Amino acid sequence: MASTHPRPHAVIIPYPAQGHINPMLQFAKLLHLHGFFITYVNSHYNHQRLLRSRGSESLQGLHDFRFESIPDGLPPSGDPDTTQDIPLLCLSTRDTCGPPLMDLVTKLNISGSHGSSVNPPVTCIIADNFMTFTLKVGEELGIPVLLFCTTSACGFMGYLHFFELIDRGYTPLKDESYLTNGYLKETSIEWIPGMKDMRLKDLPSFIRTTNRDDTMLNFDGGEAQNAYKAWGVIINTYHELEKDVIDAMKLMFPHLYTIGPLFRFVDQIKDEKIKSIGSNLWKEDMTCIDWLDKQEVGSVVYVNFGSITVMTGEQLEEFAWGLANSKHPFLWVIRPDLVAGEKDMLPEGFIRETKERGVMTSWCPQEQVLSHSSVGVFLTHSGWNSTLESICNGVPMICWPFFAEQPTNCRYVCREWGIGMEIDGNVRRDEVEGLVREMMEGEKGKEMRLKAKEWKEKSEIAFQHGGSSYESMNMLINDLLIG
Repeated sequence: MASTHPRPHAVIIPYPAQGHINPMLQFAKLLHLHGFFITYVNSHYNHQRLLRSRGSESLQGLHDFRFESIPDGLPPSGDPDTTQDIPLLCLSTRDTCGPPLMDLVTKLNISGSHGSSVNPPVTCIIADNFMTFTLKVGEELGIPVLLFCTTSACGFMGYLHFFELIDRGYTPLKDESYLTNGYLKETSIEWIPGMKDMRLKDLPSFIRTTNRDDTMLNFDGGEAQNAYKAWGVIINTYHELEKDVIDAMKLMFPHLYTIGPLFRFVDQIKDEKIKSIGSNLWKEDMTCIDWLDKQEVGSVVYVNFGSITVMTGEQLEEFAWGLANSKHPFLWVIRPDLVAGEKDMLPEGFIRETKERGVMTSWCPQEQVLSHSSVGVFLTHSGWNSTLESICNGVPMICWPFFAEQPTNCRYVCREWGIGMEIDGNVRRDEVEGLVREMMEGEKGKEMRLKAKEWKEKSEIAFQHGGSSYESMNMLINDLLIG
């Protein structure tokens, strides 16, 4: 890994979706803090979205923290601000992004080898673990590739066993009835290393298919297996939170680094120019913070289903009336594309009913919201960034997992960590109301707030001097520098 050039240069390439871009940008900032030259590579599509949401100068970066972009291979989207079709994006990045990345890294190396003041030669590629086409690029150019896992360790462990689930006959399902006849809930999976009390329902959702050739079943299973070919694997988690899974994974990957919660490390960066580089693909509404300032401590239900979840108009209506009937104040992030194909989405009478206590916005600064003292519970899709941010701010959760490894995260939130309750299956307003009331007023809610406080304290120890993530980060930096 050593380079004749005095400065290491990391090319960082996230999977082109919001939940992957955020933690990888946080990681890039930390590497920069440790002396690395950074080239951060977005897709052309997301590069343009960032310019629109954050301003035309937002991606100018610094002289040693640069932004580049490569095509994702998909045709132009009809709506330039919507999340792209995930299965198509997976296949397209896998099949088309290798050559443009190869060209970019070659160009960077040529300029670096000529003693250019623009950049040093590339010393490592750090790619999202769903962008493993980078392994071939690294191999051909003689550059080590590390894979960055933006999922939980438990979610990643699930993906690592997709092909074994196929071999053992658990998936594909025999027919559609298996989705609803109790099979997923009643089928126990006890043989995945480091994971106990798991059901088929709790594994990443792409196993819920009747088709052996299903795109996501094969893509995610294949990408996970490719991790064995990488020089190392980095996970945005901390050891105390997922100890059993991480210990099992250490036997599978000799270079495994658990360095979460990344956003806490980034909080310690003093350089304002680096701190100000952002990654939100939608414009953030900061006025919601002013509203939170006026609310009582622990009184607000924060609702956000992330950047990809979509729901039906009926589901949105059930959530809306469940929140309204709970009588608790709420802050609800409703993306323009949350309900597919519908714009005027909220039910008639809802705004009038909740105008004194409800605030709706299209996007918000989530870390600030979850760290705000007025937030009492988080109604979430159980994406990993949201889950980790909630844990690290001591906020218990009501979980409505949508897809991918979100059911796995939900299972751990509710069963392993004891800090959440699940909306199981389709949404009903009385269940939403009941769970909100239980979380905000009931004994279970009180217990979960105490438990959430304990996990928050453990996360704070992990990233401080001598903590598990602090030590793992130091080991990673050292390994990258000296190989």
